[in-house]
Amino acid sequence: MSSTAIASTAPGRGPAYDFDVIVIGAGFSGMHALYVLREHGLNVRVFDEGHDVGGTWNWNRYPGARVDFPVAPYYCYTFKDELMNEFDWPERQPDQATVLRYLNFVADRLDLRRDMELGTRITGAAYDEAAQCWRVETSTGAQVAAQFLICASGALSAANTPDIPGIKTFRGECYHTGRWPQDREVDFAGKRVAVLGTGSSGVQSIPIIARACQHLTVLQRTPQYTVPAGNRPVDPAFIDQARATWPEIKQRMRVTPFGSPFIASTVKAMEHTPEQRREIYERFWQEGGFNIVIDTYCDLFTDKAANDTLAEFVRDKIRSIVKNPDTARKLLPNYLIGTKRQILDEGYYDTFNRDNVTLVDLREDPIVEFHATGVRTKSGDHPLDMLVLATGFDAITGSLQRLNPRGRGGVSLNERWKSRFNSYLGVTIPGFPNLFMVHGPESPGVLFHMPLGAEMENEWICGCILHARTQGQGAVEPAPGVDVPWGEEVAAYAHQTLFEQTESWYTGANIEGKHRQFAVHTAGPQYFAKLQEVAAQGYPGLVFEPARGALRAKA
Repeated sequence: MSSTAIASTAPGRGPAYDFDVIVIGAGFSGMHALYVLREHGLNVRVFDEGHDVGGTWNWNRYPGARVDFPVAPYYCYTFKDELMNEFDWPERQPDQATVLRYLNFVADRLDLRRDMELGTRITGAAYDEAAQCWRVETSTGAQVAAQFLICASGALSAANTPDIPGIKTFRGECYHTGRWPQDREVDFAGKRVAVLGTGSSGVQSIPIIARACQHLTVLQRTPQYTVPAGNRPVDPAFIDQARATWPEIKQRMRVTPFGSPFIASTVKAMEHTPEQRREIYERFWQEGGFNIVIDTYCDLFTDKAANDTLAEFVRDKIRSIVKNPDTARKLLPNYLIGTKRQILDEGYYDTFNRDNVTLVDLREDPIVEFHATGVRTKSGDHPLDMLVLATGFDAITGSLQRLNPRGRGGVSLNERWKSRFNSYLGVTIPGFPNLFMVHGPESPGVLFHMPLGAEMENEWICGCILHARTQGQGAVEPAPGVDVPWGEEVAAYAHQTLFEQTESWYTGANIEGKHRQFAVHTAGPQYFAKLQEVAAQGYPGLVFEPARGALRAKA
């Protein structure tokens, strides 16, 4: 990266930079970061590869893509009441198009686009120690600089395409659910389609594809627990009640596990009889939504015996729904329910009763290779016209690692994170001054209400930046070694749960060569209380470096 890309002022006054803050990503996190920083008088520029706002919701346009948690109208911003009062959610589990419409509404309502460069990818970022700023290169060839860099690039945005023998030789249509075509509809009619993967995007898309195509082959790597979404139109009276009690609901979401708007149960599973548990599970199953996992009993994520009661209830549902006993057997999960990303569906298990659907269990019948006209498994050949890769993401760290910024001494992030995804407070990285991340490793991220979590992380980041600038500081970063006790604290919370007992994308198990680490803070309310405590105490654990000269953004 050219060291002359940014002009300097006269000696002794320090370099000028283009912006106070550059934000990478124009999804929920990046849009809020822009708003809150701009409200405090900072000169901000947002860059996003997509040609529209929305981040993950702009790219994930696959059939059946919907919000899973929480239900409408609660999957939204909380920082301005107008955004709650002026947008009407039509369904309990809004689809991708509705969420994207909401984010466009927010961008227009708050006039955010004037500080965005859409259709522009950040291709490189390096910290300039002498100038105390980040120098950034873009896909347009531009080189810009900012004192601070915020990575709001998404915990679920780096699409994972598995390296399977022959997959690049397949000559039919091939789509990844995380990079679905934006300029046209994908036509399944009359086609032989395979879906590889049965995570959230696979489970959501499979019933819709099955109804539209000639034949569907589901290539299942791991059977999943999925529960009915219970999607339906939102009752206007429910919306009115939510708006009337919005201050109370906002406060509840900040202090409840997972950021749920609902009052969590305090009852343990074993305090009820098997008959009582079945009655409760059945009621929540019929209601639909995540509440069967997060609001029935308080110990489902901490007590294996409790977890087993719900897991077996769902397995019984699979056996009762799927008519072919051998197919039902292949669909039975054997991990702890909820310790992989919990999935909601609309008719997933019933789809396997269709005559035009074949389930291939890759544990018993592994893929030998793809070829020009299909896929060959151990048992035989499956001719295909289309392949849908529902293979998920290099989650939590993937988007940052693909950017691979360089910090002090030119050390790259991938070098720094080679054996451990270390951070301080889940928002800063040792050796990377003036860089912040939203929903990074060792934050609650994917296990908390993500729009709300982004708001609270951005509030802290903004406060830290303002503190540095008002104190005449040019750089801020974690103190040497402070990441170690923080990592131990995050691990201690995880040890109190069942999450670590399951291999999942939470641990990086879906990415070949990625080291295993459960890098999610499992106690959201305690995490955000810690952020507030650190800010109130003047940011202990961070080292501030005095500004060299009059650092300032260009007019």
